[in-house]
Amino acid sequence: MSETEAAIAERYRLMAPQLNERQRRRLAATEARTFGRGGIAAASRACGMAENTVRKGLAELDDPEPLEPERVRRPGAGRKRVEQSDPELLDVLRGLVEGDARGDPERPLLWTAKSLRTLAGELSDLGHQAGKDAVAGLLKTKLGFSLQSTRKTLEGSQHPDRDAQFEHINQAVSAAIAAGQPAISIDTKKKELVGEFKNAGREWHPHGKAPRVNTYDFPTMADGKAIPYGVYDIAKDTGFVSVGIDRDTAQFSVAAIQAWWEQLGRVAYPNAESLQITADCGGSNGNRTRLWKTELQRLADQTGLQVGVCHFPPGTSKWNQIEHRLFSFISKNWRGRPLASYEVIINLIAATTTSTGLDVYARLDDREYPKVEVTDQQLAAVNLVPAEFHPEWNYTIKPSTK
Repeated sequence: MSETEAAIAERYRLMAPQLNERQRRRLAATEARTFGRGGIAAASRACGMAENTVRKGLAELDDPEPLEPERVRRPGAGRKRVEQSDPELLDVLRGLVEGDARGDPERPLLWTAKSLRTLAGELSDLGHQAGKDAVAGLLKTKLGFSLQSTRKTLEGSQHPDRDAQFEHINQAVSAAIAAGQPAISIDTKKKELVGEFKNAGREWHPHGKAPRVNTYDFPTMADGKAIPYGVYDIAKDTGFVSVGIDRDTAQFSVAAIQAWWEQLGRVAYPNAESLQITADCGGSNGNRTRLWKTELQRLADQTGLQVGVCHFPPGTSKWNQIEHRLFSFISKNWRGRPLASYEVIINLIAATTTSTGLDVYARLDDREYPKVEVTDQQLAAVNLVPAEFHPEWNYTIKPSTK
């Protein structure tokens, strides 16, 4: 997409929610006419609209007898949207792209490596009729996907079993959800300084009344540090964030998972027998961290749950669903606002919502987490059952048999 088309796409994105169908196609037609040669194709790509619709808008611009202001189409024109004619279509399309979905952790945008024609063909094989243009519109307007260049596909080193592990994770999570068992995505969000510091982004204020913040962002000037650890319930579209003040250790991460279970999970899944976790390979919940596994053993013993863990391969942290389904929206919600206190941070996290119904809960964890050494004997006591496929990434910790 050229810079001019990108500018058209941005203008359309900002205006479209405020316009009806006729106004949207006339806006696209206006952009096409202004663009000049190739304008119809450019406006079609930028606005996610069929070229025939853009042509119709151009004809309406030149129509000597325009429609009445209150009408969107001429009497008798139009048909139901494809997702209205086929109520199951959107869920089926989501299922086709979900396992292959990719995205940037700090932006609520996703993309898929599958072409529109491929997706339309797969829908047809499943008994759902939708052309590639309809698929493009659903991906963009209903599922939050965007068209991005292929240079965004690579992240870090590429493990030869990277895609196979993605499929393994997708199958494990799908099986847990289908069985009515909880499946969560976990990670630590970027640490933040607490105080009157500049926060990236902008928000609306009366002219000349922008919040004043410190000139410098020295850690010594902070009132503390905030360590947000997130738990995202994949099936329920619910987020839980435990904000720590000390260190990001495995004890802290498992304490956040346990707090989620006690406050939300136990109520949402009263008959749960297992807990499926997806996590990165590094950090406090890394697959090589001894304390992570001994703490999960403690969690399994206290809850009676079998804890299954699937780690994303190294260099693929942005594929973890918590990044683009929870953390990106938290960053968007507090953009441009100084994180002046822990209370402000908790309130901003808890106030995060999305149009799809995301609910977020937040709490402050003011405990200290000193460094803990795990002995070989303690590690050997973990009731860990490795999976056949990449046991270093996939394993289950069962309650102790003692």
